[in-house]
Amino acid sequence: MMQQTNKNHFYYYWGLTFVCLFGLSSCGYSGLSGLNGVNFTIGVNVTPIRELKPGQEKATVYIQGKINSSVPLVKEQVYQINDSTGKIWVLTKQTGWKKGQQVVVKGKVNYQSIPLGGKELGEIYLEEE
Repeated sequence: MMQQTNKNHFYYYWGLTFVCLFGLSSCGYSGLSGLNGVNFTIGVNVTPIRELKPGQEKATVYIQGKINSSVPLVKEQVYQINDSTGKIWVLTKQTGWKKGQQVVVKGKVNYQSIPLGGKELGEIYLEEE
């Protein structure tokens, strides 16, 4: 009788080990987390960059995209963010974002007028909140 009980424990522990290992391996690491996830929308509507237009000044929006480039300022950074629909500059106090990194940004829409030769060459940008 004692030998049968030890045999049952043997199969129980092997089965439990198999289930744990299979469960852990099926979780896998996707390399995406937090605000840098590719499809991470934090329960709100992410606005495609092409939909941001002059006249929306001070509207708060979320955008999601990839860092293209950055420009350091004295106390702030400016990052150019690209999604599949367009590009926009984001003014922020964040530092350390890297080229190619995926981000989600909440910010206020602003417009900088640049009249030149009778034409308006202004551009919209976001100021992170």
